[in-house]
Amino acid sequence: MILLVNGEETEVPEGTTVEELVNHLGFGDKGIAVAVDWEVLPRSSWHTALAGGARVEVVTAVQGG
Repeated sequence: MILLVNGEETEVPEGTTVEELVNHLGFGDKGIAVAVDWEVLPRSSWHTALAGGARVEVVTAVQGG
């Protein structure tokens, strides 16, 4: 299935969860947030399977000033 991840089309297997996508993209376990179709998902909901065509934004926290 095709997802729009951070503005780029990404093909993933049907039934991919948010957690699986984050791991596949190589993001670490800490300091990230995920929004699906403009709604931020708490980490407790990352077991949710994504639907084809979903818009996913993965952002990382950056320290600085």
